[in-house]
Amino acid sequence: MARVTVEDCVDKVPNRFELVLLAAHRARSIANGSAITIDPDNDKNPVVALREIAERTIPPEDMREALIHSIQKNVEVDEPEAAAAPVLPQERRAPILGRDDQASDTQVDVLTEEQLLRGLESMTPSEPSSTGGSGGPRERGR
Repeated sequence: MARVTVEDCVDKVPNRFELVLLAAHRARSIANGSAITIDPDNDKNPVVALREIAERTIPPEDMREALIHSIQKNVEVDEPEAAAAPVLPQERRAPILGRDDQASDTQVDVLTEEQLLRGLESMTPSEPSSTGGSGGPRERGR
C-alpha cells in the first residue's frame, strides 16, 4: 500500500495535534491487543492507526472518548436517585455508633478495681493446665 500521510488524515481530524494524540493512543491500544479494523499489510502500529483514521474504519469521536477515558484518573460515578433506593423507616434503622439514645441507658454499670480483680481471680483455674505450663498467678508465689 502507498504511504499514509498526515494530509490523508487531516480532513478527518482537522487539528494536527489531536490527530497525533489519537493516532498514538490507537497505536498503543493495538499494541495491547485491540482488534485491527483494516488489513495490516505488515505495517507498524502507528501506520496502521493512521490508515484506520484515513479510511474511517473507527470514528474519531470513539477514539476521542477512549483517549479521554484512558487519561482520567477519577471517573465520576452517578449516585442513585432517592426514588431508586427508598429510605428505611426510623424503627427499622440500625443505631448509629456514638449517637445512641441516652434515654434508653438509664442504668450505668460501675465496677471498682477491687471488684474487677476478684472477678478475674474467680475465673482462673485452680489446677494447673494439662499442658504443664507454669507461671499462673497462683503458682508464682510458691
